[in-house]
Amino acid sequence: MDTINEFLASLSGDTVKIVDLVLRLIVNTIFCFVIARCFYFPKSRRRDFFFTYILVGFAIFMLMHLMGDAKMKTGFAMGLFAIFCIMRYRTESVPIREMTYLFIIISMSAINALAWLADISDKHPDFLGPELTAIGELTLTDLFFVLALWLAEGGKWLKSLSSKHIKYDKIDLITPDRRDELIADLKKRTGLDITRVEIGSIDFLKDMALIKIFYNADGDQDESLQKMPKLYE
Repeated sequence: MDTINEFLASLSGDTVKIVDLVLRLIVNTIFCFVIARCFYFPKSRRRDFFFTYILVGFAIFMLMHLMGDAKMKTGFAMGLFAIFCIMRYRTESVPIREMTYLFIIISMSAINALAWLADISDKHPDFLGPELTAIGELTLTDLFFVLALWLAEGGKWLKSLSSKHIKYDKIDLITPDRRDELIADLKKRTGLDITRVEIGSIDFLKDMALIKIFYNADGDQDESLQKMPKLYE
């Protein structure tokens, strides 16, 4: 760390800013790519969200780096979280898993953008930078994000219980006393390890019922599509 401080202190103020920007941008881009490619993409296989995460991470980093002082950057970061929270509650097109990864990318990019990699106040007393953060501490923080995702996505120590909505045609089996028969029929027809079911709306005119099933899912199975589209409700 002292070597980095000495090297940056020997440069001019503008050059220091450029070097710091490049170093933090490289760190942020590497970890955004690792999260999107190694954790998100193998299960979802959605190239649209993969590129979204990479570009959002880049955009958030550059915006927060160039949008003024630390106080303004912090307020800007909180504003971004508020905007994406509103988007999450007003749309059904983005599943929770995708939004979770988006929040992680935003959080990590905000941390990387607010950090400052060296203390050069002795040689540049007029230089006003963000809060001091060593390059090792910054990298370790990003590694904690990766570790949290590895533990959450591993699925080896936590059995995943997923759910689906099904339009069911045998309404004679939806009564509570025939619940075991209902589960056995659903297991046979879906091939899923169903543990329990919930009965929703019932249409006796069409002999149809909306059922929500809960089943043990494979750790490598993509469960992004969860809700019954409104068109079929």
